[in-house]
Amino acid sequence: MSSPTTIADGKVVSIHYTLTLDDGSEVDSSRDREPLNYLHGSQNIVPGLEKELTGKELGDKVEVVVTPEEGYGPRYADAQQHIAKKDLPPDMEIQPGMQLGAEGPDGVPMVLHVVGVDDDGITVDLNHPLAGQNLHFSVDVIAIRDATEEEQEHGHPH
Repeated sequence: MSSPTTIADGKVVSIHYTLTLDDGSEVDSSRDREPLNYLHGSQNIVPGLEKELTGKELGDKVEVVVTPEEGYGPRYADAQQHIAKKDLPPDMEIQPGMQLGAEGPDGVPMVLHVVGVDDDGITVDLNHPLAGQNLHFSVDVIAIRDATEEEQEHGHPH
């Protein structure tokens, strides 16, 4: 059994983090808001970060570089698709940069990132916006607790 202050599967972990890219640009940070709470071992965060946080302790400060393979995957050049105007809701005003929810061929929900709009329809990118990027995380572990039975069943903290 793991220590109550050590990150392991089945623990709800609270972290503050800053995420930057190779060029130093900041993508996201929890530092000026509530910490991120996640259930360790339930794939609530990118695999590479979860792997690096395993075994860390309350109060640890961690610097982690997550490769695309352990982050949001590689960027696929052929992952753009054109959707004809006739296949879009007629009253929807779509702009580049928007994200649209859709259902994949296997029924799994997916997010489409609008990269272009023309008279014939829209072009969407199926890649995650951070696909192909190294992710630089600066993390402070601020709380660790055992997950409740309900949290374990649901796969995320409540």
